[in-house]
Amino acid sequence: MQSRVEKFGISDKRGRTRTSDDPYLSEKGLKEPALCQGCHAVYRHKSWQLDPAAFTEMEHDPAVQWVTCPGCLKIAEHYPEGIVTLRGDYLWRHEAEIRNILNNEAERVMAKNPVARIMNMEKTGESLVIETTERKLAEHLGRTLNRAHSGDLQVAWSGSPRVCRVNWERWL
Repeated sequence: MQSRVEKFGISDKRGRTRTSDDPYLSEKGLKEPALCQGCHAVYRHKSWQLDPAAFTEMEHDPAVQWVTCPGCLKIAEHYPEGIVTLRGDYLWRHEAEIRNILNNEAERVMAKNPVARIMNMEKTGESLVIETTERKLAEHLGRTLNRAHSGDLQVAWSGSPRVCRVNWERWL
């Protein structure tokens, strides 16, 4: 007797279980090629890429679709999927270095996935709060900071749609 094997992906095409509840990702995809009018990302081979040379080459092609990528939509509609909260005296003594680590890491991740970005980074009371467009980016930023500066890291995935909440603090 054969058992049915579940496959995982972002759509239910060909029996795959839908694993993404991101309302900004199209289930059917976009007609290719498509260019984002906001961040100049290129949609090809069913994914968003940052490729300035390809963007320059395609921007005058009449067959190109001009759209707004999911990352730009999330920023415009203020839809954070990740929230990183940093606290502690150590944070403020090393604020410039910590901001630099977080910004560099976000740029490195964005080079691979232009939809994953920092939406907002601001001081709120005694905390530095960072909002991201992707859940995994929030977790990644928290883990990167914890590797570089130790501290107490907590990662929680909750809500519907799911949001990644990362809390990091270090007092000494």
